[in-house]
Amino acid sequence: MLKIKCPYCGDRDETEFSYGGEAHIERPDSPSEVSDEAWGAYLFGRPNKKGLMRERWFHVHGCRRWFNLLRDTSNHTIIGSYTALEKPSIAELKKESRKGGAK
Repeated sequence: MLKIKCPYCGDRDETEFSYGGEAHIERPDSPSEVSDEAWGAYLFGRPNKKGLMRERWFHVHGCRRWFNLLRDTSNHTIIGSYTALEKPSIAELKKESRKGGAK
C-alpha cells in the first residue's frame, strides 16, 4: 500500500484517495471551435508513460481537496506532493523529498 502525503492533511494510506489522471493538462481555449478529432485527443489521448508523472489525486476520506503528486510509475515511488495551484520543478520536489519534508 502506498503512503500518500496530502499537502493539507499529511501522510495517509492510499485507500483514502482517488486517482484523477494526469495533472497540468491544458484545456483548449475555445472548445466549440476545436475539431472532433482534436477534442477526442484532449479528452482521451494520454501518453501513459513509464517513469515520472505528475498526477492529480482527490482526498476522498479526508480534506476532500484535489492536489498533485510527482510519482515514478515504474516503481510507484512518490517524489512529492503539492497543491493544485502550484507547479514546482521536479528538482524542487526531489530536494524536498531528500530532506524528508516532501509537501
